[in-house]
Amino acid sequence: MSAYLQCINKNCQEKFPINNKIYHCPKCDGLLDVNYDFPKLEAQELKNRFRERRSSFIPIDQSGVWRFRELIPFLNDERNIVTLFEGNTPVYDAPKSASYAGLKKLLLKHQGLNPTGSFKDNGMATGIAQAKSLGAKAVACASTGNTSASMAAYAARAGMLAAVFIPSGQIAYGKLSQSLDYGAKTLQIDGDFDLAMQLVLELSQESELYLLNSINPFRLEGQKTIAIELLEQCAWQVPDRIVVPGGNLGNSSAIGKALAECYQLGLIDRMPKMHIIQAEGANPLAQMWSKGERDKLLMVEKASTLATAIKIGNPVSWQKALRALDWCKGGGCHQVSEQEIADAKAIIGSDGIGSEPASAVTLAGIRNLVSSGIIDKEERVVAILTGNLLKDPDYTVNYHLDSLYQKSQTKIEIISQQDKILANFANRPVQVAAEKNTIKQVLGL
Repeated sequence: MSAYLQCINKNCQEKFPINNKIYHCPKCDGLLDVNYDFPKLEAQELKNRFRERRSSFIPIDQSGVWRFRELIPFLNDERNIVTLFEGNTPVYDAPKSASYAGLKKLLLKHQGLNPTGSFKDNGMATGIAQAKSLGAKAVACASTGNTSASMAAYAARAGMLAAVFIPSGQIAYGKLSQSLDYGAKTLQIDGDFDLAMQLVLELSQESELYLLNSINPFRLEGQKTIAIELLEQCAWQVPDRIVVPGGNLGNSSAIGKALAECYQLGLIDRMPKMHIIQAEGANPLAQMWSKGERDKLLMVEKASTLATAIKIGNPVSWQKALRALDWCKGGGCHQVSEQEIADAKAIIGSDGIGSEPASAVTLAGIRNLVSSGIIDKEERVVAILTGNLLKDPDYTVNYHLDSLYQKSQTKIEIISQQDKILANFANRPVQVAAEKNTIKQVLGL
């Protein structure tokens, strides 16, 4: 089976060998895909093979990424695979979230139950495999948290040096702790994510560092399996809509590519609509979509949101994300406020499902889309939750203590607070005497 890199620019479409260490098209600077000359594959046979591997004890079969390896066939040597048994994430029915959104039913696919707590593990499984294939000894990324945590874990398993570039003071401790614990060299950059991304990209082109941000197309091949696994969990019955958070836009790009390839191979009989949701303070694609702009990113100079995983003003995969929306006709990109994100996160929690703030943009966006009549209450909708609740526990605690602010400065204690976010669904701890009858009264027993 032939695999190759290909420029996504319609006026270029140049192809390159997969063993080239490139992240942009050398001819036109366009983004790259990993594409395949798929042989004729019988759809039902593939589905049976995927299902049978679920009972296998072979490590690559137990991976929720490599279990679908016929759809990501770029490796010549399976010994380069490093797996933490990523993927295999559940799809939950969420009745309280559905009611809040105005839907009859809502499903949540929770990528936060990956080994390091986010969807990035799907991508790192394939990214690290390609790094090993190329003989890389060191890998690098710019990150607001999840990418660095995942890369550090997989690099540790692969015996590679991991270099993490983080914006100083703009990463949740829950995520930073992972990079530190997994042994990554963590560099705090005096600047935002976009500056860190620029630096790591330049360094990866000038040195032996192998870049593992989502501009790397091999990363996105692993993230394709999120959609493939979701389709299998839906018995290959395509949902009406899939709703995804939008940050650097690699995940929505990968999901769109997976859906297009599954349709091409006859695994599904139609394409769903896709919606990408961004925070209003980090909304470059949402601005483009609302203004009908297609050719130039409306970059946000100083991205601002408490949902740190999507606090990105210059997303590298915006062209691929627009392409995904074109493939999944009838969707779009939308924005939600910090208040809407915070309340949606609390509602998801009330279903017994914890998520990081960036995940909650999906529910907030769905609620707005139902309210505006774009989504009908009878439609089958799946929201992708990208990260675990424990990635940013301070956000959750501050919300429920009614002390969450869009802008705050802290030293040992809070010295400045602005734009208070209302804790409309707060679940505050109750101070109670250590006396059984009083406790029973509080609990209504």
